[in-house]
Amino acid sequence: MRVRDKVAFAVLTYAYACEGEAGGAHAISSALFPDSESFVHSTETLVRYELDGTKGSAVLVAKDPTLRIGERRASDQIWEFFLLGAEHLVFGIDHIFFLIALLIGARRLRDVVVTASAFTVAHSITFLLAAMGVVDVPGEIVEPIIAASIIVVALANLLGREDDKLGKWRLPIVFAFGLVHGLGFAGALDIDESGSWELLLSLLSFNVGIEMTQLAIIAVLFPLLVLLRRTSASRWAVAALSVPIVAVSLYWFFDRIPLPL
Repeated sequence: MRVRDKVAFAVLTYAYACEGEAGGAHAISSALFPDSESFVHSTETLVRYELDGTKGSAVLVAKDPTLRIGERRASDQIWEFFLLGAEHLVFGIDHIFFLIALLIGARRLRDVVVTASAFTVAHSITFLLAAMGVVDVPGEIVEPIIAASIIVVALANLLGREDDKLGKWRLPIVFAFGLVHGLGFAGALDIDESGSWELLLSLLSFNVGIEMTQLAIIAVLFPLLVLLRRTSASRWAVAALSVPIVAVSLYWFFDRIPLPL
């Protein structure tokens, strides 16, 4: 059993020698915690396999709990981990808050492009390094820093109002916090072994899913924020958006600090 962000999950390793029938193929199926049980829902089982001379990764879910070796294509693996990355960003409210805080502070389209690019490059670096086992930082350290990064950026929006209080420091600050967020993304996969092409394909697909979802959020929210700034409500709107982000992030920060035993 392992715990990340106060959520427990199981890591199981199986090794079988199944002769089977000539010309037959193997299948992997997961029936852990079906949705029909009332205490847990929407579980996902990440599988890394080496069977019948093939290697790969897969995501097993309640509606599609079986992987049949030989019927699987590389495109299936790409799509599954792409969706997993997209879901991780959408349901990772802390990462969404950080992105919204960055958008609130951006004044021009150029600011959005530069900021998003810095964040993308930074979190992609640490995501791949951590997921491939090159860098290992405990979640007890990463998660509070992620919360702190949201607080810093949101407070800068409150203090700046019309001016960008981060100024020339915006890019290095975003890049530094992006490195930390990449460690958080990698924690979602909990992969800490040396890589292979099959693993790299999964990691890249997961990261692309994060990036495409991030771009979609920016494409929807930034034009709305630009229109909002052109109205008389722009002054209090920044506070109305930033104060709840700061409040929730402060709660996350203290909640994620591990208590001494």
